[in-house]
Amino acid sequence: MSWRVTLSCTRAQGEAVGEMDEPFADFDQPPVIVADEPDEHRPDDWLIHAYFEERPSDAVIARLRTLASGEPELAELEDEDWVTRSQAGLEPIRAGRFFVRTPAHPAQDGAINFLIDAGLAFGTGHHHTTKGCLEALDRLEREGKRFANIADIGTGTGLLAFAAMALWPQARTIATDIDPISIDVTADNARANRISLGESEGALVLAVADGMAHPALAERAPFDLLIANILAGPLIELAGDFVAATAAGGRIVLAGLLDTQAEAVASAYRALGCEVEDKGTGEWPVLVLSARPAAG
Repeated sequence: MSWRVTLSCTRAQGEAVGEMDEPFADFDQPPVIVADEPDEHRPDDWLIHAYFEERPSDAVIARLRTLASGEPELAELEDEDWVTRSQAGLEPIRAGRFFVRTPAHPAQDGAINFLIDAGLAFGTGHHHTTKGCLEALDRLEREGKRFANIADIGTGTGLLAFAAMALWPQARTIATDIDPISIDVTADNARANRISLGESEGALVLAVADGMAHPALAERAPFDLLIANILAGPLIELAGDFVAATAAGGRIVLAGLLDTQAEAVASAYRALGCEVEDKGTGEWPVLVLSARPAAG
């Protein structure tokens, strides 16, 4: 038996939840907290969901009240855990040639299928940023781009690394995340999608890393494709590290930013010699940049 507390909130409050340190670190059984935008036509009306294995105490609900303006609504989730229940309502996503599904849906013929559990990590393909990254990667391959050394920074569920490996199967690929749970989830998803883990060609290396601070990233750099679907603030803060780790003429794919943040992010990379090749569209644009002009 599990429980869910839902609060209505503004977009700013929802985004703040994603950026803050664990607000329940001092509790014995902290909840899993997810913020989402249920209606893209009402971009400022978001929801915060907190999932619990046991009925939350009054103290926990009081803490939740500090995160958003809405009144907490408590619901008991009977007979199945919240992950299974949430997946049942997630429709498959088609992004370019990719088809992203949960266990509740069958694979699609003629597509590159990925089975992704909507668990504890961000990046199931259902958020606009992840879908936009899949479409950007698909376009790069259709344009004839070839990559041999790929990094997915802030991998979440591993989906973008898996997509890059499907498009460029001979590449060396590494996926990192600051959250150890995300790396565990990515390992599980890799096994579910028959993706090899390890150092060999065509296999995926996983590491827990804060930004580019990991020996495995330093050893493999420079990358000719670097993907980062995180948040606008870290994208700007890490601009120097990302550009330094990208080969001349390599591509950098950036997401997790709002349209109102795109120019600030792009400017940070232009200042380091990057060229914006694709500004993206919509409320959650995906930027595709060329790191530096290729020599010669």
